Amino acid sequence: MPGILSGAPAITFKAKGEMKMSDLLDDKEAAEKAVVEFLTKKSKSKSKFYIKDFYKVFPDDKPRAIKNVLNKMVRDEVMEFWSSGSTTMYGLKGMGKQAGSEGED
Repeated sequence: MPGILSGAPAITFKAKGEMKMSDLLDDKEAAEKAVVEFLTKKSKSKSKFYIKDFYKVFPDDKPRAIKNVLNKMVRDEVMEFWSSGSTTMYGLKGMGKQAGSEGED
């Protein structure tokens, strides 16, 4: 059945919860490696990063998919959360100024 406007592009909707992921996020090992490389490269200037900083690593992906990768890395103890109470940041486990004062190795 043609749309109201002839020549208008067809619009398709994704099912609830369905997310389109880039090839990088499809490969979890490659995604984790990309995150570690990003953090290692930036470690000279800072050790904790906002979730939005990781959008540069995965420019074609939705924030929820990116957060899922980072949270898995936290569960696997590759990364850690840091919270000031009002904001949450991510960093490599044991990196940064507070690592020594919090008894981390």
